[in-house]
Amino acid sequence: MTISKIEPISEESSGKPTVESQSRRVQQINYSESSNLNICEYLLMFLAAAFMIVIPISIFISLKVVQEYERAVIFRLGRLLGGAKGPGIFFVIPCTDEYSKIDMRTKSFDVPPQEILTKDSVTVAMDAVVYYRVKCATSAVANVEDADSATKFLAQTTLRNVLGTKNLAEILTDRDHISHTLMEILDDATDAWGIAVERIEIKDVCLPKQLQRAMAAEAESAREAKAKVIAAEGEMNASVKLKEAADILASAPNAMQLRYLQTLNIICAEKNSTIVFPIPIEMHSAHTS
Repeated sequence: MTISKIEPISEESSGKPTVESQSRRVQQINYSESSNLNICEYLLMFLAAAFMIVIPISIFISLKVVQEYERAVIFRLGRLLGGAKGPGIFFVIPCTDEYSKIDMRTKSFDVPPQEILTKDSVTVAMDAVVYYRVKCATSAVANVEDADSATKFLAQTTLRNVLGTKNLAEILTDRDHISHTLMEILDDATDAWGIAVERIEIKDVCLPKQLQRAMAAEAESAREAKAKVIAAEGEMNASVKLKEAADILASAPNAMQLRYLQTLNIICAEKNSTIVFPIPIEMHSAHTS
């Protein structure tokens, strides 16, 4: 342990050390501890270098290779050594260096179906798929124990929290906006871990069986009511047109005769055994009068 020269400490009349003297003493102790730690590091690195010189084959063990889509984070005596290494060849010192290999490619995982109580008190089960990648290998190793598992658990809780503020109609009709909101929240939360969330897609929304039957009955009733309204409107429009046609035929007797002949022509054109006895229109008019 190194010994540093301690300057005389000025004390007040009461005999107690001042704040300045206490801080100076703490700095001297910290400097001594850090000096001891640096000496230990240098000693271990010297021994590792001597080991490599004595056994030259250990040099080949020290050479490591990472692929184009990988990065290596190196710890030397427990301390983070610079940034991530790779792709290509890098060098580690035996017995003093440890490294973690991180895959930088886009990964995906399925969020299990989550039982969610919506804003309008409806229980639904929803699942999703999340696409993410490691954008900073150093943060993914040094800031979180398991970045993949942490991202998965956070995605589950975020899905429940966001959908708990939505109504059932919004969940069923506005999936794109919900996916975008989930992606923004999850990306902001995982930024400190070196994770970039690229995309979130909602796969399916499972409703209870009773709610499905109720929604189907409601939709069927709405369709039937709409069909009845359309049919009534059609009958009303048809009656108006029939009245106009009757007025025209009544004002022109010859038009009725032409219509009668046209009807006979249509009946005769069909290949069937129908027998038609044409009756003059005058007989109908005489009987009516």
